[in-house]
Amino acid sequence: MNLVDFLEKNADKIITAASETLDRSRLPHYSEAGKAVGHERLARLLNLAIESIRTRDIVPVIDYMAEVAEDRFQAGYTIREVQIAINVLEETIWNDIVENAPPTELAEALGLVATVLGAAKDSLARKYVSLASQTKAPSLNLSALFKGPQGG
Repeated sequence: MNLVDFLEKNADKIITAASETLDRSRLPHYSEAGKAVGHERLARLLNLAIESIRTRDIVPVIDYMAEVAEDRFQAGYTIREVQIAINVLEETIWNDIVENAPPTELAEALGLVATVLGAAKDSLARKYVSLASQTKAPSLNLSALFKGPQGG
């Protein structure tokens, strides 16, 4: 089985299934954006993943996910929401591969998908942490905890 050919041939089915799962996840910002937007975003990531597997170059996926992190962070998405979207796509791809690939080819196929999407998740997380560290968190007023039982 040629993984790139397999993913390209099954791309519509993969995106449809992943999009339906994402929709059922009821993630606030993805629900607000709408199913069509989630579908388009999953398709973009799948296409980049396929190209990365084809060329054995994950830099475009890494760069794209840094852009996604910036965009979603500014829009108020939690990192959890975006990570779940990537995980949904990965799980859908894995299920398709496991159902269709010969057992002797599973390790390589799953390894390639895991490597590319793992790099995507890593890039997303690094950029989110970088952006969050630039945001000044409000300080907490903990003085009430130290005033004793009478509050003073």
